[in-house]
Amino acid sequence: MASQSRKRVDAVDSRSASVLVRAKDGSAFARCGECKKDVPVALISMHSCSLEAKIKMNLDAQVVEQANEVKKAESKKPKSKEPKAKKAKIEKIKKVKDPNMPKRPSTAFFLFLDDFRKSFKEANPGSKDVKRVGKEAGEKWKSMTDEDKKPYLDKSVELKAEYEKAMESYKAAADDDQDATTDKETDSKDADEITDEE
Repeated sequence: MASQSRKRVDAVDSRSASVLVRAKDGSAFARCGECKKDVPVALISMHSCSLEAKIKMNLDAQVVEQANEVKKAESKKPKSKEPKAKKAKIEKIKKVKDPNMPKRPSTAFFLFLDDFRKSFKEANPGSKDVKRVGKEAGEKWKSMTDEDKKPYLDKSVELKAEYEKAMESYKAAADDDQDATTDKETDSKDADEITDEE
């Protein structure tokens, strides 16, 4: 890589006609008349050496120093030589699904998808790309009008009504089973109490 050559720019300080101080990289500095500090010429308009600015700079510097000291103190915690204990694996308890519980009904799109798969297989007997079938079915479903979707929507409403009836009967049967179980438990507790009394 070739190093870039920099052009030296002559900077004119508006505050004083004195000669500018230059750093090794060629940047120009001007000396402030009030605080006697060298300030970069590019930043001379932002330089303020009033008492308020000095106080603020000193306070900011103290806050930064204190924050650094706190971080250093926190990082110097004693480390134990004992190996860290591995966290015990928590076994997830999988919820057991009741096989007698009715299945949720298909949505209108999935009813349409069943019909679409059949027609797609007839049109493309060699294709086994599931992704392509789903993508084309989605595109066709979006392009269909409400009248075209109506038979699938009606069928899904019927299936949902059947599902709700089946769930009501399932819940009623589950409640009956639970009541019977609690009755047996109370009967066994009563029997235990009677034998304890004797």
